[in-house]
Amino acid sequence: MEIGYKLAAESFGPAELVRQAVLAEEAGFDFVEISDHFHPWLDNQGHSPFAWTVLGSIAARTTRIGLATGVTCPTVRYHPAVIAQAAATLALLSDGRFVLGVGSGERLNEHVVGTGFPDAVSTRHDMLREALEIIRLLWRGGYRSYEGTYLRLEDARIFDLPEELPLIAVAASGPASTKVAAELGDALFATEDKPDIVRQYREAGGSGPRYAEVPMAWAPDEHTAARAALETSRWAVTGWKVMSELPNPVNFDAATTTVREEDILAKFACGNDPDRYEEVAQGFVDAGFDRLVMQNAGPDPDGFIDFYRRELDARLRRLKPDGETP
Repeated sequence: MEIGYKLAAESFGPAELVRQAVLAEEAGFDFVEISDHFHPWLDNQGHSPFAWTVLGSIAARTTRIGLATGVTCPTVRYHPAVIAQAAATLALLSDGRFVLGVGSGERLNEHVVGTGFPDAVSTRHDMLREALEIIRLLWRGGYRSYEGTYLRLEDARIFDLPEELPLIAVAASGPASTKVAAELGDALFATEDKPDIVRQYREAGGSGPRYAEVPMAWAPDEHTAARAALETSRWAVTGWKVMSELPNPVNFDAATTTVREEDILAKFACGNDPDRYEEVAQGFVDAGFDRLVMQNAGPDPDGFIDFYRRELDARLRRLKPDGETP
């Protein structure tokens, strides 16, 4: 079991994210994971710095902790050649500590470049497949070209490649995306504690690490924590079909007006009771995930990191799937 800390790039500026990563390393987290957005989910989150610059700074300020994108879409806003180069460079700068998390993207971030974002989910999956083929091709070295249905590469070479290439963790939520993860990725990435996701990944031949984000909100009391999560993270209860389709923060604001504090409490571990945090994390462990990312939506990141160090680290590392002897 490895435990990660989610750097909420929609809620904090770049310097603060680097500071939190340093604290996370000191607190014993195994890795930090950062979202790669152009927009925040909601305007009141107020931030969305360039994830790759932040990761480079973290690599320079830390020595042990792993780094990951959670996740990058290498099909529209970025061409996969750019991501292949960026990931290779970051792997070198971090001495092999980087994991490239990729996914099929959200309209929220991808529409901004004005080239359109496919309506059909199947098209997005096909584009992601082509993007991963391009990344893998470039990581073999030499000059490479590629002619796909959606993406092309012309006589390109990455000159700075690490001896050990980064793992690629592919975000998945159903049979089509888990198949891509199994066939072209090295690991699985998910945001829901659904056993079917891991089962489908394994049935498709996937055998790598399985990353999942665990929703939580730390504060000295449950109500304060839940209110903070409701204010900035209520989009998380809408489900992937909503999260992948809306184009701007104002749309997410409108779509979440009916989310209640009770909805947050049902999904998130809120407050300061370590038993509740263990309960929520156990659901992901039972679903088959072995890389848990602590996604804190509470108002005090320092307080959460200290709470994790004192109350959660040892507890969570002992978790085993239900029915398995510790």
